[in-house]
Amino acid sequence: MADSRAIKVLVADDHPVVRDGLRNMLLAFDDLVLIGEVENGSQALDFCQQDTPDVILMDIIMPGMDGILATRIILKHYPHLKIVILTSFPEDDLIQEALQAGAIGYVLKNASIDVLANAIRSAYSGQLTLAPEATKRLIDIKTGPLKPGHDLTQREREVLALIVQGMSNEEIAARLVISPATARHHVSACIQKLEAANRTQAAALAIKHRLVP
Repeated sequence: MADSRAIKVLVADDHPVVRDGLRNMLLAFDDLVLIGEVENGSQALDFCQQDTPDVILMDIIMPGMDGILATRIILKHYPHLKIVILTSFPEDDLIQEALQAGAIGYVLKNASIDVLANAIRSAYSGQLTLAPEATKRLIDIKTGPLKPGHDLTQREREVLALIVQGMSNEEIAARLVISPATARHHVSACIQKLEAANRTQAAALAIKHRLVP
């Protein structure tokens, strides 16, 4: 018999392997107890009419009633219940729809068991939990993605301009009166910050985004 103080969890996911993994994961925590497993949103709604869980781990893409519609309907009838979306998809529209439907968490299925357990606990206490990927997506939606090269220093911009001119590390060192080792460091930093594969691609990105005069 489950400890009455434990957080009661319902899993809604159409993949048996996922449900098995979550079942085994929950066994590792004394304060979490699995009270049921369902395969889609309509089954989750039916379950809540019989035994209301504290937290539902809700997949999004499921046959029949999907997780977002289920979240909206369940919370309309059981507003005190907490729903954490557990999915493989960090797409912008899904994150926004899930939160608008009333979900209090959005966690990816590749999260560690400790992260997932803490998401359940946070949801139960009324605290929002978002996967880092989801948080970044929401920030990008609000502010727009940062321009490539936004974090280049003034010296790195000078080096990037010389890369665009086709100069070698040695030539850059001579032009800027710095050591070859320092020049190599700056060139590597430029490539890394632009997320380029090599100096040629870094030069192309610099021109495309007008990072150099």
